[in-house]
Order: sequence, then structure tokens, then C-alpha cells
Amino acid sequence: MTCWETIQAYAFRSVGWGERLLPRDDFTLCQQFTLIGSGMLWNIYFGVFALLLGFCLATVLALGKNAGSRWLRKPSEWFILVFRGSPLFIQFFLAYLIFLQLKTVGLAPEAMTAAWAGALVVLFLNTAAYSAEIFYGALQSIPKGDVEAADAYGLSGWPRFRRVVWPTMLRLAWPAYTNEAIFLFHATTLVFFSGFPAFQQRGDALYYANYFADKTFNPFVPYPILAGYFILLTLIVIGLFGLVNRRLNRHLPDARRSKLRVRPQIIR
Repeated sequence: MTCWETIQAYAFRSVGWGERLLPRDDFTLCQQFTLIGSGMLWNIYFGVFALLLGFCLATVLALGKNAGSRWLRKPSEWFILVFRGSPLFIQFFLAYLIFLQLKTVGLAPEAMTAAWAGALVVLFLNTAAYSAEIFYGALQSIPKGDVEAADAYGLSGWPRFRRVVWPTMLRLAWPAYTNEAIFLFHATTLVFFSGFPAFQQRGDALYYANYFADKTFNPFVPYPILAGYFILLTLIVIGLFGLVNRRLNRHLPDARRSKLRVRPQIIR
């Protein structure tokens, strides 16, 4: 099988298109690059949807924690504390057990015990908690002069939030939020170690890297390939978030524009 035939057979295998059986012997670099790259589709899926959903929930949680009402503030604070205070690895296992019990009594669909749905929920809730704390810190850092200027122009309530508070919050929080986004994509590899099963060997990138490492007894080929894919993904995230950062700071002079400093978190 040529390299091009290998790409045609395995490029989308992780999502159910292409060759069903994995290669058993005579592993080539093309096979390893193709299958690990195919598994990256799941890592991108988890990261993108968890970010989109988590961004919305994080905004609500940050506003709740910043609210004067105790009934809004305390639930937000406890949610953030629980998901920031416990390891993501443990959250995967607890969520799987909870979803499994709910499925047995008919309170949860079967999809919640599969990785594509259940693991996504865990990642979404986890990144929402961390992002909410970032957004809350940005809310606390909004200059009072900006709010007072909005009041002077007669803006209040939703118009003030939409035109002054929310854009300023994003501008201040975006560099730290970029780091959270990078960490989230890296954290998607933990799905492989969670209790959520991979259906018909359709796993993420780490699943295929581990498969080749076990079969060849040589981890020094598949794991560097996996790392290379994640480095490329990180550069794409930095580029996209950098464009958004420039957009958020477009009204400021060059000397005052906040620079995007990427500091990936090794340990939370």
C-alpha cells in the first residue's frame, strides 16, 4: 500500500470513514502520521465545542460571581470552586459513573456514556469554571472611568454591558483566556485515560499513538509525532486568538495595546 493509499484508507478512520481494521504489522511512518492525525479530529472536536460552550457559561458564571445578590453569587462561586479545585482526571471518572447510573434508571441517554458526548460535557464544565475566574478578574479590573463615561452618555443595563463592560472584559481577559484555550486542547488527551470508551477503536490521537507504541515497542516514533501535531495545533490557536486580540484592541494606540503572551500551564 502506497502512502497515498494509506491516507485515503485511514485519514478519516477515527470518525468511521475508511478502513475498519487497523494495520497489524510492517508499520510505516505514513501509517503512523495518518492515523495519529486522524485521531486529532477528535481532539479538535472536543476542544472547539468545549471552548464555544464554555465561553458562554463562563460569561454567565463571571457575572454571577460579580453580582451583588447572594443567590447569584454563591452558586457561581461553588461551581467554580468544585471544578477548579478537583483534578480533571477525577472529574472524568466521576462523570462516567454518574452518567452510567443515570442511564441504568433511564434518566440519561446512552450517548452520555460515550466519549463524544460525556467527555465533552466534562471538558465544557471544566473550562467554563477556569474561564469564569479569568473573566471575573477582568470584570474587577475594568477602569471605573469607563463605566462612569458610559453613565455620562446615558448608557445603563444591557446597552452598557454590551457596548462597554463586555468588550472591556474580553480585552483584559483575552491573553489569559488564550492560555486556557491552549491548555484545554492539551487536556483533551486525558479522554484516552478516562472511563469513556472508544467505539470500534475510533479513538483520539493519543489512542493511536499508544497503539503504535504497544505494537512496535518503540514509543520514540509515535509520541513525537503526536507532540508535533499538538505543537502545530497550538500555533494555530495562537494565531487565531491573536487575530481576535488585535480586533479587541483595535481602538487603542500601538503603545497601549496588550501583547499576547502565551504561557502554557503545565500544572494547574
